[in-house]
Amino acid sequence: MKQHYDTFWEKLGDSRFDEWNKELPDMIDHALHPEGNGNLPRWLAALEIIHDYPRDQISHLNQSVVTVGEDDLDDGHKHQLESALRVLMPWRKGPFSIHGIHIETEWHSDWKWDRVRPHLAALEGKRVLDIGCGSGYHLWRMAAENTKLAVGVDPSLLFMSQFLTLKHFIGESVPAYFLPLTLEALPVSPKGGAFDTVFSMGVLYHRRSPIDHIYELKNQLVAGGELVLETLVVPEEFGQLLVPEDRYAQMRNVWFLPSVSELQRWMERCGFINVRCVDIDQTSIEEQRSTDWMQWNSLKDFLDPDDLNKTVEGYPAPLRAVMVANKPK
Repeated sequence: MKQHYDTFWEKLGDSRFDEWNKELPDMIDHALHPEGNGNLPRWLAALEIIHDYPRDQISHLNQSVVTVGEDDLDDGHKHQLESALRVLMPWRKGPFSIHGIHIETEWHSDWKWDRVRPHLAALEGKRVLDIGCGSGYHLWRMAAENTKLAVGVDPSLLFMSQFLTLKHFIGESVPAYFLPLTLEALPVSPKGGAFDTVFSMGVLYHRRSPIDHIYELKNQLVAGGELVLETLVVPEEFGQLLVPEDRYAQMRNVWFLPSVSELQRWMERCGFINVRCVDIDQTSIEEQRSTDWMQWNSLKDFLDPDDLNKTVEGYPAPLRAVMVANKPK
């Protein structure tokens, strides 16, 4: 996994990355220590098998199904590759197609991207940061637009293994990288942030301090940079804020679900300007569901079977808002 960063450090030439260059190597070494996760040895074994397949493959990143390689393997090699890919289950963010093996992920992440992308500034030539990137599906969609640098951040080594699977076939020509860290751990430069666009999609409601999270996102942005914040909200008629008594849609780590107007107030209080809600959408059981590649319970199991507009706890069903804002110049 460490070789993933062989070309990364040379991309951090801007002086605003000085703290990253100083602090990240040791932080990554610590995060990748084999004693940190008992599953890591079998994930690494699967990656070894996957890395035996040729690297110079055709890839199609700017489409709904991120695709690498052609359907050109004989039955034996295709079965071996699929078996290795299944070691990396559950696959939550996607979908992907690898040498004709279609990975039907829990989330139709392409649907979210289709809702988000029309409202964003151009990404070509920009540095972008994706917080809570999961397998990196959206990171590949961003990188497909000729970004200068695309960095995904997520502490899950399983998600990193999934990302490195795609990275193997796509190769080093696409400047996309995965940091097995949290936003809170990222160094902050006194010279200001280094990213033109920062994404936080599906993270805010997991934070016990959402205001701190918004400030931390702001710290990574250049002056005038764009924040894309997607999170769970409640309908305006519900009220200002929902703090679940215990679980929300069976998730224990959901803390604050504001209304859109309240979320806008939070972002403005944190110093963002041009704050606007560009999309609001109730998650459907077609967009998030169990599949052959994610065989655990999913959204349908977390909703009231008699009323899909409510969670099993009786709260409003998952409603997601996309907020876009700018850091002042």
